[in-house]
Amino acid sequence: MNFTISSPANAVIGRYNLTLQVTSGNKIFSRFLGQFVLLFNPWCPGDDVYMANENERQEYVLNENGIIFVGNAKYIEARGWYYGQFQDHLLNICLTMLDLSLYYRQNPAIDVSQRGDPKYVGRVISSMINGNDNDNGVLLGKWQGSFHSHENPSRWDGSVVILQKWRQDNYKPVQYGQCWVFAGVMCTVLRCLGIPTRLVSNFNSAHDVDRNLSIDKYYDSSGKSLNIGKDSTWDYHVWNESWFIRPDLGTSYNGWQVLDATPQEQSK
Repeated sequence: MNFTISSPANAVIGRYNLTLQVTSGNKIFSRFLGQFVLLFNPWCPGDDVYMANENERQEYVLNENGIIFVGNAKYIEARGWYYGQFQDHLLNICLTMLDLSLYYRQNPAIDVSQRGDPKYVGRVISSMINGNDNDNGVLLGKWQGSFHSHENPSRWDGSVVILQKWRQDNYKPVQYGQCWVFAGVMCTVLRCLGIPTRLVSNFNSAHDVDRNLSIDKYYDSSGKSLNIGKDSTWDYHVWNESWFIRPDLGTSYNGWQVLDATPQEQSK
């Protein structure tokens, strides 16, 4: 017999077991046929991640190589990055990442039931790319001090070696990452799961901690700078955008959605 599997466009992604059950009279026979993996499908018009333009699907889903822009506004550097989302064992690593998350550990049934929603999966992956909140995340962030005992973030040039090291070290965070490294690895994982994803670089980037839409600096009466404000500006910052619809917000919000895995603050 030949079997054709036709899954709903909003089906939960992940590994499935396929079992054949035959009933004959009052006897039931079961046989395990194997496993298959279901992913998001940007070629399927009913899927939340559907991307109509074939050239964009080639770029944001299938392309394993890219360029990340870093540096500062007066000297922008183009850095090559190998995403490698189709390399051996990467899919298994990405699926394991979902099962290691705090979301899954706190309530496996609810977590798995939401894996057909790219919003939810994007948030889980965004949390798991960094390990700064003690959740077995992929990379530990570090911006100051010496890197001599571990890898300097500037020496990474691709995601595959980072994800493989994470698995080989029994899912302990790899040291170290910074914004472009987090974004590069996140792009790999989301493309691997079928979600169209790209990187965005921003120069003269402002970090507004207290959300008053200004960067606050404090000085004493003599004009000396006081180190009491938490706001900051960076030469640049890199994050991700993923393509999917937003039924929760309305059609005007469909399209590119911002996700940022850099652990500057916990996202709650």
